[in-house]
Amino acid sequence: MSKKPSPRTPAASTAGPATPADTAAPEPGALPGRLTAAAVLTALEGLALAGLGVYMLFVGIAGHPDSPQQAETGGVTLLALAALPLIAARGLRLGRRWSRGPALITQLMALPVAWTLWTTGGAMTAAAVALALAAVAVTALLVNPTATEALGIGPVDQAR
Repeated sequence: MSKKPSPRTPAASTAGPATPADTAAPEPGALPGRLTAAAVLTALEGLALAGLGVYMLFVGIAGHPDSPQQAETGGVTLLALAALPLIAARGLRLGRRWSRGPALITQLMALPVAWTLWTTGGAMTAAAVALALAAVAVTALLVNPTATEALGIGPVDQAR
């Protein structure tokens, strides 16, 4: 029983046209640890947004906010925004090349939010530091050559 060569090996590139099996994404277990870490951090960001959205909806419906309509609208907006990092995290975990863009966009949107939390001060300072560290870490993980090559984005060494 022979193992089929990877689409990134010279044997696969000289064998003729690519078949659907050759162009399939790598197994999640075969992904580099950097890509897995980026997927986990991105998913945590999405879950935090979703949790905050559910909380705002709950306060808007069952609590006594100053403006119930504003709380409910904010909650629905946060739930919709949570979809972007959650979908991107799933794509990263499955090794889909399209997922890098939404994941990077999420990190770029997180940095101004972290700055706003930082300038608020108080208890928000810890949240600002955590968010900024996560955003910088995920960005660094996603632009790493190991991750880009695993997603089929970066240049593949032709000398192999």
